Amino acid sequence: MKSYPVLFLSLFFGIVNSIKAQEKVIFQEDFNGDSLDTSIWNYEEGDGCPNLCGWGNNERQIYDRDYVEVKGGNLVITAVKKDNQYYSGKINSKDNVEFTFGVIEVGAKVATGKGLWPAIWMLGTDISEVSWPASGEIDILEYIGREPGMIFTSLHTPASHGNTVNTKKTKIEGIEEGFHKYKAVWTKDYIEFFVDDKQLYKFTPEQYDAKHYPFRKDFYFLINMAVGGNLGGAEIKDEALPDKFYVDYIKVTELPEELK
Repeated sequence: MKSYPVLFLSLFFGIVNSIKAQEKVIFQEDFNGDSLDTSIWNYEEGDGCPNLCGWGNNERQIYDRDYVEVKGGNLVITAVKKDNQYYSGKINSKDNVEFTFGVIEVGAKVATGKGLWPAIWMLGTDISEVSWPASGEIDILEYIGREPGMIFTSLHTPASHGNTVNTKKTKIEGIEEGFHKYKAVWTKDYIEFFVDDKQLYKFTPEQYDAKHYPFRKDFYFLINMAVGGNLGGAEIKDEALPDKFYVDYIKVTELPEELK
């Protein structure tokens, strides 16, 4: 390390600490302890039937809380095959943690088996009233085992949903190795995605109406790992199971003044 005068270092670290002190945390979850905090998270269970069989994507898994755990400072979601049936876990923060705009940062380690589809995403809190895709959807992280090395960041709107054009698929060397930082900067005018502080994709709509930008309202988090389905793929590598999806933390901070 280069040698700097003591006064300079003192001033430098003083500025850094001042900036951190001004950063307003809207929400932070570090997954400490030995059980899921149910004041924040809700379990989603079953196969989506009768209203949304296959969870709308022809997925193969049944969600069960037994495959969601908090261990070693991480949320751990496990996908397994048991008695010829696939099981996995899914949680959401609806009615508990909901917010509009912010810098969202997640530390996560993806499961990599073929046919697996780990994801961290968000839905508009009005989904029960307006349904999907009018609710809007923000996909902060999607990984599918059949496309190694690729990270998907996507947005779904009434103007573009399902096989959305508002997406970016990025090859990231070593993304399967260890934990990585996934970030979304969500503003009233655009949403921008990063991995390990490298910019991947920025979405700015053609129009700022509910059809093209349904992102000026409260959203909530979902974390899950699907098995198979439209994006996960028809082929599932059973010998790769059980496989685990780890989330170390989620942190949401208020936007800096210049982005509000």
